[in-house]
Amino acid sequence: MAGLAVRESVTLAGRAERARIARAFVGGVLGPGHLCGDDAALLVSELFGNSVRHSRSGAAGETVTVAVRAGDGLVRVEVTDRSGPGVPELCPTGRDAERGRGLQMVAGLAARWGWRRRGGRMVTWFEIQALLQPMQHSAVSGKGLNSPDVDVSGT
Repeated sequence: MAGLAVRESVTLAGRAERARIARAFVGGVLGPGHLCGDDAALLVSELFGNSVRHSRSGAAGETVTVAVRAGDGLVRVEVTDRSGPGVPELCPTGRDAERGRGLQMVAGLAARWGWRRRGGRMVTWFEIQALLQPMQHSAVSGKGLNSPDVDVSGT
């Protein structure tokens, strides 16, 4: 991840209501209108919630740290907690499942995601790539102008 322009982190109390602050922090680091801003805020909320629920960071007085690195079309967010007994894993979910959708969402929206243990801490991370050119839409066909089957040469 050479050439990253931004690297910031914040440490928050390990309480569920602090997920709102984690979302705002990520949005603030990326800035208004960032192509990855909405997805990054949604996914950090999921990882932050998992940290509070499934690690020792949810105990009184404990913390969760959120770090954001962004630049060169890539956003990487890391959520570090006081590791619990399990590891983050994708769970098969049915349509009516009430739990287990968070990491499915991370896996679906992120270009890459993963986790690592470091001492007594767990770092769960995701990367999102910004589109190099935003999708443009044709008013005539409704197809994206970046689609291979759309002729935009004007001939």
